[in-house]
Amino acid sequence: MQQQHSLPGTSQDAPEAPAPASGSIPVVPLRHPVRMALAIVLIVLALGGAWDIAVNQRYHWDVVISYLFAPQILTGAVLTIVLTVVSMSVGIALGTVLAIMRLSANPIVSTIARGYIWFFRGTPLLVQLIFWYNIAALYPVIAFGLPFGGPALALGSANVLITPLGAALLGLSLNEAAYMAEIIRGGIRSVDKGQYDAARALGMNGGLLMRRVILPQAMRVVLPPTGNQVISMLKGTSLVSVLAISDLLYSAQIIYSNNYQTIPLLIVASLWYLLMTTILSFFQTKLERRYGRGFETAPKAARRAKTRTAS
Repeated sequence: MQQQHSLPGTSQDAPEAPAPASGSIPVVPLRHPVRMALAIVLIVLALGGAWDIAVNQRYHWDVVISYLFAPQILTGAVLTIVLTVVSMSVGIALGTVLAIMRLSANPIVSTIARGYIWFFRGTPLLVQLIFWYNIAALYPVIAFGLPFGGPALALGSANVLITPLGAALLGLSLNEAAYMAEIIRGGIRSVDKGQYDAARALGMNGGLLMRRVILPQAMRVVLPPTGNQVISMLKGTSLVSVLAISDLLYSAQIIYSNNYQTIPLLIVASLWYLLMTTILSFFQTKLERRYGRGFETAPKAARRAKTRTAS
């Protein structure tokens, strides 16, 4: 029999390499020495700053602890929460109406909404609060009636009807509505146009279409900036202290105007603001996850797939 010869270096001379078993190749993560060194430096700086704050006697931590749950501070915190809840509720409701008006095909309706948003976003909130507080200088009597000198129904004195708390709620709510209108408008425009066509094909009118189809789908886009607005509103209520309303900041100011412990009382107010914003951030994250189901981002999906493969 004649033997077959093959050239050296061909595939017949090389032994076949065994196929690696699935999952047998070790994955070695990249090393980042610069990133690790920077992280260590930041940790050392953070620990040093925390230690300096803890041992600095000028902070008067004993005063902070003694006033942290003072009745006047707790009452101010509750009023701050009430201002936030009421103002945001009115702002979201009015902002939704303004957003729908802004998207209206009627040019008059759209222009009115544009003008409202332009005015309230273009003027400082503090100026608006002071304006509402002094509205009696322009309209001593609050009345409703026909324009151009027609008959009117007087409701009462502006100083009686618009109290400092009422002026604060008006200023916060009307200002917030302008910002929420743009947020909700962006959420509505993010909904696919096919959803409109499908709802119209089912015989839905404009109001039912907006309530049942568009607004629920827009929530995924609206929720993150709305959560930020709630937190911003919570902190923005501190501006009502200029109207002598006993919110959290004004309550702290009243106390340190008597005992001259300015820094400790400001720390007390800051701790309460931090606590409330932390709680709001927690619930914001929960809501975002609920309405974001089915819209997972690529990095998160990759991490989940990697976790399932490793398991």
